[in-house]
Amino acid sequence: MARRKKQRLIQRAPNFGGFMPFGVQHSQGTEVVLSYEEYEAFTLCDYESMTHAEAALLMEVSRPTFTRIYSGARQKLAKALVEAATIRIEGGHVLMATRWYRCSSCQIDFNIDGEAAVGSCPLCRTECVTLNI
Repeated sequence: MARRKKQRLIQRAPNFGGFMPFGVQHSQGTEVVLSYEEYEAFTLCDYESMTHAEAALLMEVSRPTFTRIYSGARQKLAKALVEAATIRIEGGHVLMATRWYRCSSCQIDFNIDGEAAVGSCPLCRTECVTLNI
């Protein structure tokens, strides 16, 4: 029997759902689905310039597992760029490091330290909704 897949810790889900190619006259309907852990791995290595070992510690996975996640993300992004495919970011086996909220009025994202209950937005003081993955 196979072992259950461990959840990967991500700091924050993206606040967008993906990307569409610009200037394509005839779309072939191709789509690449990037998981949240692949997005996090790509962000940590290529945007924040972390080493695989540093990023693996942050995501609470082994370095070889991180490398597999990162390699999959790069292959999917390369395919999307070469084939002018739509990129959709969703799903995966993830656990959020902190609880993030989005204000329904001013659209800012924020988090609360600890286990404090959220009653209103810290900027405009209106009701907030929890960000869902």
